[in-house]
Amino acid sequence: MSPAATAETTKSTAETAKTIDAQTLTTLLAESPNLTVIDVRNPAEFESAHIAGAHNIPLPLLSAHTVELTARLQDGVVLMCQSGVRAKQAQERLAAAGLQGGQVLTDSAADVEKAGGSVVRGRQVWDMERQVRFAAGSLVGLGLLAGRIASPKFRVLAGGISGGLVFSALSNTCAMGKALAYLPWNQGASEPSWEEIQAKLDR
Repeated sequence: MSPAATAETTKSTAETAKTIDAQTLTTLLAESPNLTVIDVRNPAEFESAHIAGAHNIPLPLLSAHTVELTARLQDGVVLMCQSGVRAKQAQERLAAAGLQGGQVLTDSAADVEKAGGSVVRGRQVWDMERQVRFAAGSLVGLGLLAGRIASPKFRVLAGGISGGLVFSALSNTCAMGKALAYLPWNQGASEPSWEEIQAKLDR
């Protein structure tokens, strides 16, 4: 095997090792009570359903305090969201700041519950990924319908949403998700302050 191929295999193995599924996490939580689970969803999503004992540190807040957070974390950190996308972004930020051994949960809180883990449930709200899919699909459909009934110019809306989704995939960001986070139903729970998070992590 060539050096390049060996390096690629090593890189692939390292990336695979950074992910964890619901069943494995449930087992680890039972065996390692000191395991730190950080949920990077917004407060309303977290309130809807979260793993018992998890810390809610929304991705924007984590991004603003990456260095300080990394200094407080030890090995044995699992980052989660709904599908693993935001959690992976958080893990990359923390790894760049020096965190070793951070893992990304590729499943949701509901999957952990199905695997036998303890989940706390509150006021229900759609997860952000689902809201984005609904909003994007609705806007594309509206643009095409208005373009047929009212004016062809409305088709620009559908094209704009399509281009936005492509950019979102290429850049691994989601402007629509950030915008939706400000809507009333996503503001049901107050966002934790950095001071509150520090206090909880230091316990």
